[in-house]
Amino acid sequence: MRTALTVAGSDSVGGAGIQADIKAMSSVGVHAASVITAVTAQNTCKVSDIFPMPADIVQAQLDAVLSDCDIKAVKTGMLYNAEIVGVVADTFEDHDIPLIVDPVMVATVGDDLYDKTYVRALKEKLLPICELVTPNRHEAEVLANMRIQNEDDVTFACEIIGKEGTSVLLKGGHMSSVNVVDYLYLSSEITRIRNPRFPYKAGHGSGCTFSAFITANMANGLDLVTSVLESRKMIQKSIETQYAVGKGVPVVNTDVTLTKKDDSDKVAVLRELDAAVGKVCEIMPTELVPKTGMNFAYAKKGAKGPEEIAAVDKRIVVHNGLVKKNGQIRFGAAEHISFVLLEAMKADPDIRCLIEFSAPEEFVENMEDAGLEVTLIRKREESIAETVRTAIASSRKFPDVLADLSNKKNVTIEVLGKTPADVLSKMDMVL
Repeated sequence: MRTALTVAGSDSVGGAGIQADIKAMSSVGVHAASVITAVTAQNTCKVSDIFPMPADIVQAQLDAVLSDCDIKAVKTGMLYNAEIVGVVADTFEDHDIPLIVDPVMVATVGDDLYDKTYVRALKEKLLPICELVTPNRHEAEVLANMRIQNEDDVTFACEIIGKEGTSVLLKGGHMSSVNVVDYLYLSSEITRIRNPRFPYKAGHGSGCTFSAFITANMANGLDLVTSVLESRKMIQKSIETQYAVGKGVPVVNTDVTLTKKDDSDKVAVLRELDAAVGKVCEIMPTELVPKTGMNFAYAKKGAKGPEEIAAVDKRIVVHNGLVKKNGQIRFGAAEHISFVLLEAMKADPDIRCLIEFSAPEEFVENMEDAGLEVTLIRKREESIAETVRTAIASSRKFPDVLADLSNKKNVTIEVLGKTPADVLSKMDMVL
C-alpha cells in the first residue's frame, strides 16, 4: 500500500494536526506514517498547553519510519521551533521525496502554535527544499513580511515566498472575496482556483486536512497541479459536511472517501499499475530485463497523449541481482512505449496496457506455443506509429504480442492487454 508521512503536532480533540492528517490520508487510500513534533492540550475552544518534542526524539521517529517504509510523499504541519525545523530540513534535504509544507502558526481557535525561533528557520531551511508550501493569508503575510490586501499583493507575496523555486498555494479562505479564491503559484505563473464561499467559517483542521489530501494524492502518483485540484474538491466537501464535537469551532469532516463513481481515473490507473509493477518485479527473470531497463505502461480511458499514460519513471531495472523500480510511477514517464500504446488504442480502444522487455527469439516461439497471438515486426517504418499501425493491420486478429526482430541480438517484446491484470495473465502463460 502506498505510504505517506505526516510530521506534525498532536491535537487532543482529534480535529486537526496528526489526527486529521492520518484520517485524511486514509480517505484517499494512503497509509499514513506519523512523526509527532509536539503534544498539545487543546479542544474546540482553546489551546491550553503545548509540549514540543525534544529534537532527538523527532529525529529518532524520522529514522525509524524512513529506514523501514517506502515513503511516497511527506507533509509537515506544526513544527513549533527552529530546532525541530532543522532536524526535519536536514533529514529531507537529500531525499527525493515530494515535501509539502503547511506552515502552521495559529490554531483555528486563535492560539499561537510556534515560538519566536520558528519563522526564520522555516524560511531559511525548509521552504527552499520543499515542493509546495500552503500558507493561509496570515501565514503568507508572516512569510513574505508584508500585508496582503489585494491580488497584486498576493502575487508579490507568492514571488517572495517562492523565490527559491518553491511552489506556493496561498489559500483564500481568510480573504474578503465573494467566492473563495486560492492562488497556486507554479513556475512564476498564478492559477486561480475558485469555489463558492459557505455562509460559515471553515472548521477546525481545515488547513491540515487540505495539505494532507494534497500529500496523499501526490503519494498516489498524481502530479502537483492535479493533486491540488483534486484536493480542493475534497476540502470543499469536508468543510460543507463539518460537524460539532464540542462547544467551540466545528471540526471538518476528513471522511470524504471518493467512491468508484467519482474517483479520479488517474488515481485508479496509478494504483492498478503500481500493484502490477510490484508483481512483475517478483516474477520477471533478470535475463529478460535489458541493461537499459524495461517498462510497464497503463493509459487513462481515451488517452490522447503520453501525458495521460502512466509508466515507471527511470524504468524497471536489475539492481544487485534483483528486479526493481528505478523511480516513481507517474504520468508521462515513458514516451516511446506511450506512442506504441496510443497506436494500439486507435485500433482497439479497450487496449490500454503494455509491458515491454527483451528476450531471445526462442522466447517468441514459447509465446506462440502458449496460445498468444504474436505479430512479428521485421522492418521498422519511419515512425513508431507507422510501425505499430502496419504490424496490427497485418495480423489475423488483434495481437497479444508485438515482437520486433529488428535487433539481431534480442527481440523487443511488447505484450498488450486491457488492464495490468490482463497483461500479467499473459505473462504468467510464458514465465
